[in-house]
Amino acid sequence: MKPMHHEVRHVFYIATFGIMLFSMMDAVMKAQAMALGTFNAIFWRMAMGAIFVSIFYLPTRPALASGRALKIHLIRAGLNAVMAYLFFFGLTRIPLAQAIGLSFVAPIVTLFLAVPMLGEQIGANAKLAATLGFGGVMTVVGGEVFAASPGSDVLGMLSILCSAVLYGVNLILQRMQALIAKPMEVAFYQNLIIFCILLLGAPFLVVVPTELVHWGGAALAAALAVISLMLMSHAYSRAEAQRLVSVEYTAFIWAAILGWWFFAEPVSARTLFGTSLIVLGCLISARGQ
Repeated sequence: MKPMHHEVRHVFYIATFGIMLFSMMDAVMKAQAMALGTFNAIFWRMAMGAIFVSIFYLPTRPALASGRALKIHLIRAGLNAVMAYLFFFGLTRIPLAQAIGLSFVAPIVTLFLAVPMLGEQIGANAKLAATLGFGGVMTVVGGEVFAASPGSDVLGMLSILCSAVLYGVNLILQRMQALIAKPMEVAFYQNLIIFCILLLGAPFLVVVPTELVHWGGAALAAALAVISLMLMSHAYSRAEAQRLVSVEYTAFIWAAILGWWFFAEPVSARTLFGTSLIVLGCLISARGQ
């Protein structure tokens, strides 16, 4: 077995940390969405995010994004706005484990879109890593993911699935974006454009939070999202999408840890076994071809 290149390990550490922060943001946003409603939770998170990133980005007096970069910024922001709403809407209607399991359709979508959209050749290691990662997730969530009992919320499940497909496309755009724009620029335009899109519905849907905890939740979610976005942009600028796609599965590991730590949710032997498959898939992908 060849040792992993230092640069590859470095990129994987950054991407894994970025996914961890993104998972923490998901947990905060679920609480926000259930308290304020999906639109308001996203609106105030993006408002805080636009403020935070502007404070650090604008003083550098950056040049306006180039035509191609601006086009990708706009497309990805529009896609993310729809994707985020669908995901957090679905998250308020179905169990977290079920939502996370369904969302892992995204890495599979990304893996095969990498060929026509990025011109990448899917290596054997990437295919094996994706298979192991997906198998690990299915092991953990078991039959709960696709169980359709009379009480199942079909709308919630469909919402998560649609969001997952869009997220798969989003990861491809993230790679394209990272190759031509720096992380801070990516974070600035994503937060600002999505906030501007949400402003269209603000006169009809926005409610100003009255509880300090909701303002704190919006600020925390925004900070986690901005830092995660910058870390992932950095990682995707240094590695192919097919190489990093298996890292997305580690979100389930963080969800299990956060659930156990904050909500006393038990970690079963099945969860540990599935998690080991996810980790194995990431290590295989990190090895390269």
